[in-house]
Amino acid sequence: QVQLVESGGGLVQPGGSLSLSCAASGIMLSMYAMGWYRQAPGKQRELVAGISSGGSTNYVNSVKGRFTISRDNAKNTVYLQMNSLKFEDTAVYYCNARSYQYDYWGRGTQVTVSS
Repeated sequence: QVQLVESGGGLVQPGGSLSLSCAASGIMLSMYAMGWYRQAPGKQRELVAGISSGGSTNYVNSVKGRFTISRDNAKNTVYLQMNSLKFEDTAVYYCNARSYQYDYWGRGTQVTVSS
């Protein structure tokens, strides 16, 4: 059974930092392109950051320079380091693993940026 389990969300003040983790079981993340998505209330889910199996990264413009995606294939885990958080970063953050054949999602972790 494939599982992606996100952790690390929480409540943080503007300007603060959080580090999200996505731990996988049942699959080898090294074989997948990984992404962090987010969905805010009333908005569509959007890709925040992605990392290919080869390590190439991409980011939505609104988080460039603030967020960093990384992967540790030995730990079968993907990370999202979020710095200089803003109110508009508030959302449920989801981990995604994608290959030509498969597309897996975690259940999400809530990130709330509030003063």
